[in-house]
Amino acid sequence: MVYRFTIISDEVDNFIREIKIDSEATFFDFHTAILKSAGYKDDQMTSFFLCDEDWEKEKEVTLEDMGSSSDEDCWLMKETRLSELIEDEKQRLLYVFDPLADRVFFIELTEIIPGQYLENAICSRQKGEAPKQIVDFDEVMNTSGSLDLDENFYGDQDFDMEEFDPEGFEMGDSSIESLDSDKY
Repeated sequence: MVYRFTIISDEVDNFIREIKIDSEATFFDFHTAILKSAGYKDDQMTSFFLCDEDWEKEKEVTLEDMGSSSDEDCWLMKETRLSELIEDEKQRLLYVFDPLADRVFFIELTEIIPGQYLENAICSRQKGEAPKQIVDFDEVMNTSGSLDLDENFYGDQDFDMEEFDPEGFEMGDSSIESLDSDKY
């Protein structure tokens, strides 16, 4: 069975990649195909996240075992086949390609093609330039200008101290339930 994934970026509007890959390939094979299609180097600690329909992260598939002591399953790219975690069309994933800046590709399984087999993944559609693989923080700071951290940075400088209640915030009994230590 072959999976056809569509990959987009929220940084570059016209960036689209479609990758066809065998369902029995590993997440590492998929990772390699994504890097190749985007022209990226394989020098980052990338991860996949399986997501729900609202793009909320659920399971993580990592490049390396980070030695987590939690009870959660540890899924490694080289050991986990796509078919182990992905079964349905419209399955959504995030691929973190720049972990320090938490930059991602949005991936959706757009088609399952039964009765076919692929030895190697192929990029069947390539449109637009990929976003830069790694953000250079020095460059971002130099091009965005200096931050204006004067007295207006946190808000209006024309506030009146007498508008504030010196005793703190008043709370009426009708709007907030009293705290009961037995509830916690």
